Amino acid sequence: MHEQENFARIRRRGNRREDDTRYDLDAAFAEYAARFGQDTASEAVPHAASGAAPDDPPHGDRWSTWDHSTAGERGPLPRPEWVVTELAAVDTELGVLKTGKEADVFLVERGVPDTGPAVLMAAKRYRDPQHRMFHRDSGYLEGRQDKESRVNRAMAKRTAFGKEVIAGQWANAEFAALSRMWSGGVAVPYPVQIVGTELLMEFVGGDDGAAAPRLAQLRPSPPELTELWDQLRGNLSLMAREGLAHGDLSAYNILVHDGRLVIIDVPQIVDVIVNPNGPAYLERDVRNVGNWFVARGLDSGRVDELAADLLRDTRPR
Repeated sequence: MHEQENFARIRRRGNRREDDTRYDLDAAFAEYAARFGQDTASEAVPHAASGAAPDDPPHGDRWSTWDHSTAGERGPLPRPEWVVTELAAVDTELGVLKTGKEADVFLVERGVPDTGPAVLMAAKRYRDPQHRMFHRDSGYLEGRQDKESRVNRAMAKRTAFGKEVIAGQWANAEFAALSRMWSGGVAVPYPVQIVGTELLMEFVGGDDGAAAPRLAQLRPSPPELTELWDQLRGNLSLMAREGLAHGDLSAYNILVHDGRLVIIDVPQIVDVIVNPNGPAYLERDVRNVGNWFVARGLDSGRVDELAADLLRDTRPR
């Protein structure tokens, strides 16, 4: 029954290429029909008997939102094999992973019913302007300008319209930053897609839905501490060469999964060259997380050395 429902949905909604242009629907329909042994001349209407709405998913919370995003709103290529792009996929919400001042993060499962295991993703949803805190906006938004002066004035004055623009900027800034960092080899969650102010990304954790611990939760041995520091140094160096600073780095927004360090929570990413406060943010990042390492036995001189190296790497050439 689920395959018939998916089959009917494909026929109703069509399919898209990666560049978001429509292609031959009959060919897509025939391919999907062949997959499930359907007759392309028959029209399945599985919802009629149940009285459900035609676009209700067979089970789960919603149809996959993959086709709601355009090519520019999807993650960078080459895309990991685990990313589910089928239009017949269903998104099922499994609970809250984290609540924050600007956004909440939910655990979402995406998969095509009855065709194998689904994948877990983290859905970060930015709150509307009336329910968000804007205490961090002013400094981080330096260098983020709109083409229209009226928009910039509204942002500066924090009008209702200006806050709407800022809310959208946070989500889009994080998606763009994750895409750029992932493409540059930085250990961050893969950004699957963005639709409005919802960002879907790779879930960092176990198959059972248990999120990876934060760096702050760990008590590493001396060899483990050195290994984690070396990973951090390598990732921050890659970011610095891209002219980027995290802007709010600490032991609380770094995850460690199976010994691998992963940087998260980057909506306030700072362009060190464009933002006049960029070098200060970069050095603060190093000091904040470096203090955690020093408190657990790392030589403080290594923190000083890393701060100097990163500031040198981000200077215009």
